[in-house]
Amino acid sequence: MIEKTATIQWQGQGKKGQGKISTETDALKQYPYGFGSRFEDNRRGTNPEEILAAAHAACFTMAFSFACDKAGFTTANIDTKASVRLAKQGEDFVIDRIALTMIAEVAGIDEKIERTAKR
Repeated sequence: MIEKTATIQWQGQGKKGQGKISTETDALKQYPYGFGSRFEDNRRGTNPEEILAAAHAACFTMAFSFACDKAGFTTANIDTKASVRLAKQGEDFVIDRIALTMIAEVAGIDEKIERTAKR
């Protein structure tokens, strides 16, 4: 069983507050996020949707490579993009779509397949 952790420290109230995200491995260490980096165009921080997109793309890409290996195919290069959409629903927000787009070079497979996985 594997368990990984991340911690959040938040200071301030609502839109004026600021958070800091840290991960167990220090890949993110007190990395800032807040209203501006989530709902506006403030690029000085991250946001939960961006982190979720990165995690989903990383997991899917690794699983794809392992599945190819198990089936006897060698992956040379895999590029995956995840898009997470946060939509307003009444007074609240929901993640209503996650789309994955992958481009992969796999030895022995030369067919181009264009699909976007959506949830």
